[in-house]
Amino acid sequence: MTTDAAAVPDWEMRFRAPRVSLPDWAEDAPDRALFVSNATGTYELYAWDRSSGRQRQVTDRPNGTTDGVLTPDGEAVWWFSDTDGDEFGVWMRQPFGGGEDEPAAPGLAPSYPAGLAIGRDGSAVIGRSTDEDGTTIHLVPTPGADPVEIYRHRESAGVGDLSHDGTLIALEHTEHGDAMHSALRVVRPDGSTVAELDDTEGGTKELGLAVLGFAPVAGDTRLLVGHQRRGRWEPMIWDPVAGTETALPVDLPGDVGAEWYPDGSALLVEHSFEARSELWRYEPGTPEPVRVETPAGTVSGATARPDGTVEYLWSSAAQPPVVRSTSGAVVLDPPGAKAPPSVPVQDAWVEGPGGRIHALVQKPAGEGPFPTVFEIHGGPTWHDSDAFASGPAAWVDHGFAVVRVNYRGSTGYGRAWTDALKHRVGLIELEDIAAVRDWSVASGLADPERLVLAGGSWGGYLTLLGLGTQPDSWALGLAAVPVADYVTAYHDEMEALKAMDRTLLGGTPEEVPERFEASSPLTYVDAVRAPLYISAGVNDPRCPIRQVENYVDRLAARGAVHEVYRYDAGHGSLVVEERIKQVRLELEFALKHLGGGAVVGAPGPEAA
Repeated sequence: MTTDAAAVPDWEMRFRAPRVSLPDWAEDAPDRALFVSNATGTYELYAWDRSSGRQRQVTDRPNGTTDGVLTPDGEAVWWFSDTDGDEFGVWMRQPFGGGEDEPAAPGLAPSYPAGLAIGRDGSAVIGRSTDEDGTTIHLVPTPGADPVEIYRHRESAGVGDLSHDGTLIALEHTEHGDAMHSALRVVRPDGSTVAELDDTEGGTKELGLAVLGFAPVAGDTRLLVGHQRRGRWEPMIWDPVAGTETALPVDLPGDVGAEWYPDGSALLVEHSFEARSELWRYEPGTPEPVRVETPAGTVSGATARPDGTVEYLWSSAAQPPVVRSTSGAVVLDPPGAKAPPSVPVQDAWVEGPGGRIHALVQKPAGEGPFPTVFEIHGGPTWHDSDAFASGPAAWVDHGFAVVRVNYRGSTGYGRAWTDALKHRVGLIELEDIAAVRDWSVASGLADPERLVLAGGSWGGYLTLLGLGTQPDSWALGLAAVPVADYVTAYHDEMEALKAMDRTLLGGTPEEVPERFEASSPLTYVDAVRAPLYISAGVNDPRCPIRQVENYVDRLAARGAVHEVYRYDAGHGSLVVEERIKQVRLELEFALKHLGGGAVVGAPGPEAA
């Protein structure tokens, strides 16, 4: 990809600038690593021999590839092959040094992935999800051998981890019917159960568990587990063989995760609180953790190396991401022009109907009120953070303030905040967004006549629902890959999301039709008055295209002002130029309807 940097505006450069993910390294060959980069203009997997410095592109597909795993010996890369972003496919295997791809488990038909763990003896545990079978988990004893089914259930489940010696397999499952709160089961390779850990009490109690990883030491049966017993995510150590649980005195506010140091002597603790994150080291048996120094902002991933150093991917809203080490070095610095910085975020705390709401605000130079974009995050169990994001930065470059709301349902503010999202789905989040909207106007930040509701995935869903239920509040809507017709979306989406919807709404559309109706944007489509732009991937398994078309047909039938852009990918695009095109189309649509003229420094959009 060649571009004249002098002619490219900053907002485009942020998308085009080469990026890398945090490198994952092979457990028994730590100089062999795997990372994701957009160096070619499409996000693909790259193998990196750290001893020689050699980097090699592993995958090369029109719509990109991001799911890959190294075998423990570093001899091979497993990568997931779907079709044009539909997330339905098979695992492929390629030698680390290069060579032909081959099916990693030729006996398994295509499916949605449900976890993967690879053993030191060449075995693999592969999770699959299909509409017909629900979740199945299979053991492949040796490369190319026939898979053996060791687990099957209609509800969602997945592979958590495989012990160092390959004798224990940790599974997460939701057999109790609550897709938001998993239970754990440890089994032998023959599928026989070793131990169970279930904090849901058969689905009557909303407490979840998560597999964080077996101790990386031969003969060590300890499993690091995330739990919610004290109202937030935090780690503990469970030994399923000995039947013991060890609480860890990591008393930090917010959510806490962890992973093992390579020798099993300590834990690398990742702490997320109020949209920022930090790292700590904790040695079991000691009174408290020790801070691992990182800059203020967001750590998007971290790993402890065999020499004791920690490598982490860091960014802030103002500064683009970089892979750093606690040794002080930049670990992986891709060549090419760097992403221009943006403006820092400011915190806003707003009283809402369910408690204090945290919002992150970025604004351009000058005095408000500004035209303002409410950029609503997806998930819904996710959160916006003080991390670099090219989309919000593009709006700031064009004179807009950007407000991102961590509504009820968001993570990082305790279990009660996340679990508040039940039954009145969508309407709860919009109550919080409305409270922040009112604050933004009253504070002088936002121009009430130029308020934009925008988002992708669940954020796109909330955009459509908000335009219909709060038609007087918004001047414009931008919805990417949204849920638009909840009933049709439920019937067409991947099986794991059906389970999540049953949990959120308390049943199927046939069992609780009034809840699906109340939470579906299609119910309120005739009330939408603001100009609306929708983009959708035609291969999207999460927010399928048919239900989007149903909504668009209703807009068109009454002559509502709208534009639709369909693209040949799934739930978003991994192609840089496609992503730039989508943002450009959104900018053009907003400026056309809110005033402001053409997008500076960019050609007009291509016909959709």
